[in-house]
Amino acid sequence: MLLAVGVVAFATTSCTEEEPYVPEWEWGEGSGGGNTENPDDGGNTEKPDDGGNTDTPVEPAELKPRFLWIDAAANFHDYANDKEKIAADLAKVAETGFTDIIVDVRPTMGDVLFKTTHTEQVKRLASWNGGSYHWEERTATWDYLQAFIDAAHEVGLKVHAGFNTMACGNDAEPSYGLEAQGMVYRDAAKRDWVTVLNLEAGLTNMMDAADYGTKFLNPANDEAMDFLCNLLKDLAAYEDLDGIILDRCRFDNIKCDFSDISRQKFETYIGKTVENWPNDILEPTKEISVPTALQKQWLEFRAKVIHDFIEKAAAAVRSVNTEISFGAYVGGWYSTYYNEGVNWASPNYAVSSHYPWASLGYKNYGYADHLDVLLIGAYASTSSIYGGSEWSVQGFCKLAHDKVMGDCLVAGGPDIGNPTGWPNGGKSAEVTKTVDAAINACDGYFCFDLIHVKMYNYWAALKKGIDAYIEANK
Repeated sequence: MLLAVGVVAFATTSCTEEEPYVPEWEWGEGSGGGNTENPDDGGNTEKPDDGGNTDTPVEPAELKPRFLWIDAAANFHDYANDKEKIAADLAKVAETGFTDIIVDVRPTMGDVLFKTTHTEQVKRLASWNGGSYHWEERTATWDYLQAFIDAAHEVGLKVHAGFNTMACGNDAEPSYGLEAQGMVYRDAAKRDWVTVLNLEAGLTNMMDAADYGTKFLNPANDEAMDFLCNLLKDLAAYEDLDGIILDRCRFDNIKCDFSDISRQKFETYIGKTVENWPNDILEPTKEISVPTALQKQWLEFRAKVIHDFIEKAAAAVRSVNTEISFGAYVGGWYSTYYNEGVNWASPNYAVSSHYPWASLGYKNYGYADHLDVLLIGAYASTSSIYGGSEWSVQGFCKLAHDKVMGDCLVAGGPDIGNPTGWPNGGKSAEVTKTVDAAINACDGYFCFDLIHVKMYNYWAALKKGIDAYIEANK
């Protein structure tokens, strides 16, 4: 999840395998999202033969879901200790026309805001308020997630728990007087779980890399991934929770992971030794643009690592709760998302036919078929709302929908507080347009983040766009 500067806090037992799970999707036009090229996926617009009875009523189309994200750190000053503010804001979210919220319950520092025996509760978060970052303390003892569930259901909203997956700690911010915090700073035994970077100074544990404010776990570390699956099981145990959305379920960037664990697993995967590790894979000052054969294998391997964790995490969640929706958030820029080691497309999508960096086997590690919902960050600028390519809101959503190929529901939309594309407020007309651009290009609308809606008073702009969509689909 991309986070707006000056708003969101600085960044930014083992899993079990089960029989394949086939969800009974409740939203929208079916898990295929209404792809009109496939008559079997709920998108066939032809009227069925009713024997010539012209009086047969035509059922209105199911409306597509509208998701709003609620970041933990950015909103902590309002919600950490105040159920009344939670209830009041969620009532306004529902009135605006959203159907679903994603409430962040594992912020980037790695502790949690839900019941579990596997790690500590969040006691404070660095939050932007009054023109500066400072600590927001939580003194309340009531269940943070349950408060959102209760308030949301009261006004007809579905609730998904947002879960920062690989993030596990935040570095110090001396300029704001903030010391480091989080799981990996508190527990030295977990230092070896943190990813290893290939830097000019050599292979470096991210704990020792000052330029990386949010610390990431190594997705190839089985012990760390088992820990995450245990957290997800406890999260899935909330009977009234509608869904779970994984955020940051990825490698941090192309420079990781180069740990001994990853080397051993990669060499086993390709069946040979990498003689000059890590430079045969990637020199520290370079990127991968026109990959060698070995680099293509490396990109394939990293996609496999994330795919396999998604598969295990989904099985862990569904071993506890077969009714809950399971999904992920990703950036829509698929053409370069190999940098994060993620193939979020369908395994039926022939990646190598479209992208020269992909091996033939890269497609095998598309993970959309393990999800019920995929949220797409369609984070284009205000001048690129409509269009058919990446870096337009509409293009991001359409291309993602095409790549997922009906394996799960796809909802996309803007980050309305991102300073690189959305100036600080004053873009109400553009906010309204994003609803039309996104929701009609995929299976739903997604907006990041509630704090920006409140700061820039975009309630009316969002409602206008949502109302127009609803009116057009009555």
